[in-house]
Amino acid sequence: MNMSILRYANEIRSAVLVIHGEKAHSCYFSRGAYAAMVKDNLYADNKELLIIPDAVHTDLYDGGGKNAIPFAKLEQFFGEYLNK
Repeated sequence: MNMSILRYANEIRSAVLVIHGEKAHSCYFSRGAYAAMVKDNLYADNKELLIIPDAVHTDLYDGGGKNAIPFAKLEQFFGEYLNK
């Protein structure tokens, strides 16, 4: 991992939704951070990794005309975990 703080990622109890574009150059980092977060974590059930197919970073900032931002997933995830 690039950052030593990720050593403690598996201690996170809160719900986490990691969203990344499949073609973004740093997608590997989100995959690694997610793997570190769920490994040996008693609270792994409320963690999700969502990779958006064919998307790069800017597609998830402003849509880039692709409508890649997963608004329905955001609503579902926060609806389920925000009040817990």
